[in-house]
Amino acid sequence: MRVGTAVTTVDAAGMRAQNSSLLLNMIWRERQISRAEIARRTELSPSTVSAIVADLERSGLVRSIGAGVSRGGRRPTLIGFCDDAFSIIGVEMGASHVTAVLTDLRGRVRANRSEDHAVREDPKGTLQKVRELVQEVLDAERVPRRSVVGMGIAVPSPVHPASPGKLSPLLVPAWRDYDVQESMRGAFGLPVLVDNDANLGALSECYWGAGINGEDLAYIKLATGIGSGHIIHGDVYRGAGGTAGEISHMAVDSSGPQCVCGLRGCLVTLIGSAALLERARQLMDRKDSRLLTVRELVEGARAGESAARQVIDGLGHYLGIAVAGLLNLLNPAIVVLGGEISSVGDLLLDPLRASVRKRALSTSMAETRIVTSALGDRAIAVGAATLVLQAALRDRTLFPLQHIGKSA
Repeated sequence: MRVGTAVTTVDAAGMRAQNSSLLLNMIWRERQISRAEIARRTELSPSTVSAIVADLERSGLVRSIGAGVSRGGRRPTLIGFCDDAFSIIGVEMGASHVTAVLTDLRGRVRANRSEDHAVREDPKGTLQKVRELVQEVLDAERVPRRSVVGMGIAVPSPVHPASPGKLSPLLVPAWRDYDVQESMRGAFGLPVLVDNDANLGALSECYWGAGINGEDLAYIKLATGIGSGHIIHGDVYRGAGGTAGEISHMAVDSSGPQCVCGLRGCLVTLIGSAALLERARQLMDRKDSRLLTVRELVEGARAGESAARQVIDGLGHYLGIAVAGLLNLLNPAIVVLGGEISSVGDLLLDPLRASVRKRALSTSMAETRIVTSALGDRAIAVGAATLVLQAALRDRTLFPLQHIGKSA
């Protein structure tokens, strides 16, 4: 019957798309592999593998790269992934800065722009700044928009799956009437994916950093707010409403300061950058009006300044309370600390680990490494680009139809 034929056609098309994405992921992951090896691992017929590879070659995503090592008989032809076939834009909207990067399909940064901006208080100006910086990274590499897979944006807010472009009106009230996704989609005509900044820091670590071997991890961003992102079996865990990991508002001191969220003693009121810098000013008894910066706090701690070291010790203590809870609840293999202040390294890790040991199960502590990120200050913007890469590798139809070799 006609209905049965339609279903069969749809199922066949869906199977072809699924197999195409499966092979694309395998070639991306292995970097180079033969058709015979693909057929062996996937249990697809050699003719099916050849047809899919030929289609991927026409798209510009893969290419033949020469003969491999013979295991008896004719030497196999290796298929390699083309990392530079297309580009991806990644944007980090921090609480007080905007960063835009242009990456290839291996997470390598080709262009980078960053500027300070009052993101939380100025949505209109922030969106204009994002547009400017994105255009700058495109112009820097002379990349036409039609060779860009899409744009990923990291935001300093939970992201609800039903309205991914909207920031939390409770935490960033100035953004109530703005939609980041719609604004950037309209400005550039590209697919736009939006997620929480800590989630994308975690994704960056999963693909390019501490979690590259496939281990479950937690990433904690130490900045204006305190956020955590969690990778479970290779995917970001977001929770039912997108608020998983919002440890900024974990109440750790019932007698602590009142928080904007309505609770008292939230982590952000104790170890957010504003709280840390205020504590440092008090301990240093500064008389001048110039504001202390996180960089100065880091430099002071490294230089052995007593007040700076005391602030870092306090950070480690309170953060340890939150990390111990994460270890007991999720038991990640790795906890990665990001943000500028994490660059103090062992000066923070030592009091943090001591605090965790007092509160976490010994087995959880023994099985978890706590480290600082080695990805640098572009990690979250790269994570935003990685969000797009991950989506495209899972659904190859997200890659542009035209090849980058065509003229702009």
